[in-house]
Amino acid sequence: MIEIKAVEKPDERRDFPRGHLEAVHMSGLDFAVGTFEPGWRWSESVGPIAGTESCQVHHNGYCVSGRMRVRMDDGAEQEVGPGDVFVITPGHDAWVVSDESCVVYDFAGGMATDYAKAQGS
Repeated sequence: MIEIKAVEKPDERRDFPRGHLEAVHMSGLDFAVGTFEPGWRWSESVGPIAGTESCQVHHNGYCVSGRMRVRMDDGAEQEVGPGDVFVITPGHDAWVVSDESCVVYDFAGGMATDYAKAQGS
């Protein structure tokens, strides 16, 4: 089997305050491109949609541009920037710290399937 899709033609797009997500769904892979504008913060832009205190999605990703700060529920903090590959487990907040949009590719699957969706939808 060979399955190829272009990220320029996503299967779905989800808009939320100060950002959006484009998802490509394939056999064995749900891939997401997240674009987060300056001023975006998960707890303000996506938290009300998700209905949780912190992001409960697991992320395996790559930062293409911009910078984002991530704070885990236990208080640990790190910054993600261009060229960084990252794993972020559930239980975190995040916010853009650059003057340009932060664009990330996420391969874990949960971002493409569950991110910025109301619980139960």
